[in-house]
Amino acid sequence: MSFIEYRDLVQNGDTVLIYLSISNIYALKITSGKVFQTKYGALKHDSIIGKRYGNVVQCSRGWAYVLFMTPELWTLTLPHRTQILYTPDISIVILQLDLKPGKVVCEAGTGSGSLSHALARTIAPTGQLYTFDFHEQRVSLAREEFHEHGLGDIVIVQQRDVCAEGFGLEDAADAIFLDLPHPWEVIPLLNVTFRHSAYFCVGGRLCSFSPCIEQVQKTCEALHTEGFTDITTLECLLRPFEVKEVSLPHLHLSEDTLNEKRKISLESQDGTTDIRKEETANINTNSLGGTIGDAVSFSKSNSKRSRIENSMDNVCEPEWSAVPSMQIPGHTGYLTFATFTHS
Repeated sequence: MSFIEYRDLVQNGDTVLIYLSISNIYALKITSGKVFQTKYGALKHDSIIGKRYGNVVQCSRGWAYVLFMTPELWTLTLPHRTQILYTPDISIVILQLDLKPGKVVCEAGTGSGSLSHALARTIAPTGQLYTFDFHEQRVSLAREEFHEHGLGDIVIVQQRDVCAEGFGLEDAADAIFLDLPHPWEVIPLLNVTFRHSAYFCVGGRLCSFSPCIEQVQKTCEALHTEGFTDITTLECLLRPFEVKEVSLPHLHLSEDTLNEKRKISLESQDGTTDIRKEETANINTNSLGGTIGDAVSFSKSNSKRSRIENSMDNVCEPEWSAVPSMQIPGHTGYLTFATFTHS
């Protein structure tokens, strides 16, 4: 199968997404004769082969959806060999690096391959991704996954200590991504990696992912020293909203209601003036030794004003509304971007 080229029917050997619920999704490599156990019972691989993507497949005690795998869905279900970048950060990286089909990208820190799949799809079919990792086993597993997912011609995986040896490429990259504990050590080696020309100034964009602000500070200092420009650091924070039923003032805007409110407003203005006159008279009378009846009149005037004010209040009714969640997911990392131009 290929994460790049969509097809309608599931075939033996495909990696598909099994969707049981929003919190129960699984990546599954289809192998004839095997059985996958779910909370809804056994799901036979043979019952999936030949099905159309998006259709329902039957389990022994329920059902599930079989979906075509994409880089975004792979990010949610991949086996974690390292910490990964998720779609909000990945989308910013692709936008800021100005990637499109045909671009050449160098990635230091393959890890679990979450970002690599998204980069490969963006630059396909004519682009090239060179991704490096110092861990031999991670390199081997990543190479196998790229081949199974139909990205073998686009992604070249190599084991290499980039901080000590550089990328080993010259005049090649349009963009470079660094996911390293000490990115400032490799920055002085990047100028030969970026694409250049004898006739006009060429360079490229760089992105460095770091979880700590101290790493960002050292990286920015190194970028400035090496002549990079447009140095910017971004942090992407997800703010979820929950749909809840809440009490909100309900505005009745029909013509009859508006006329009634105008009438109440006019009565309120006239009534308030009369009430104030009554209050003043009553207070003066009481101060001169007025009777108990004057005090009763003063109390009634206050009651009248209270009824008028309450009639102007909007009635609260239950409504469905999007309310910001009280709990916001925590920090993942900082994305530092810069531009390099050959002089």
